[in-house]
Amino acid sequence: QVHVVESGGGLVQVGGSLRLSCTASGRTFSSYAMGWFRQAPGKEREFVAAISRSGGSTYYSDSVKGRFTISRDNAKNTMYLQMNSLKPEDTAVYYCAADFGSDYDLMRYEYDYWGQGTQVTVSS
Repeated sequence: QVHVVESGGGLVQVGGSLRLSCTASGRTFSSYAMGWFRQAPGKEREFVAAISRSGGSTYYSDSVKGRFTISRDNAKNTMYLQMNSLKPEDTAVYYCAADFGSDYDLMRYEYDYWGQGTQVTVSS
């Protein structure tokens, strides 16, 4: 049984920062490719960022590149998403995803395990 759990969402003003965390259990954490996705009301769930199993490679959508940083601490079984310079268009439910067996994944359909989501709201 694999459990993926996000935390750290909340309400923040434009230009502010938040850090999301995600844990995945079931197998050795370093065996999971990990990623963040988000879904705004009325929109499709979209890719935000991904990180390889070792943490040595990271990938970002153009909309967050330069503002968000994905990282992971395999010793703590935790992945993070540091979000800076937040904009109203970053408002969404953010989902953590895990995939066993790949080094990294960029596509939604490649991920097998998902968290319940955490709300991020950026007020102007």
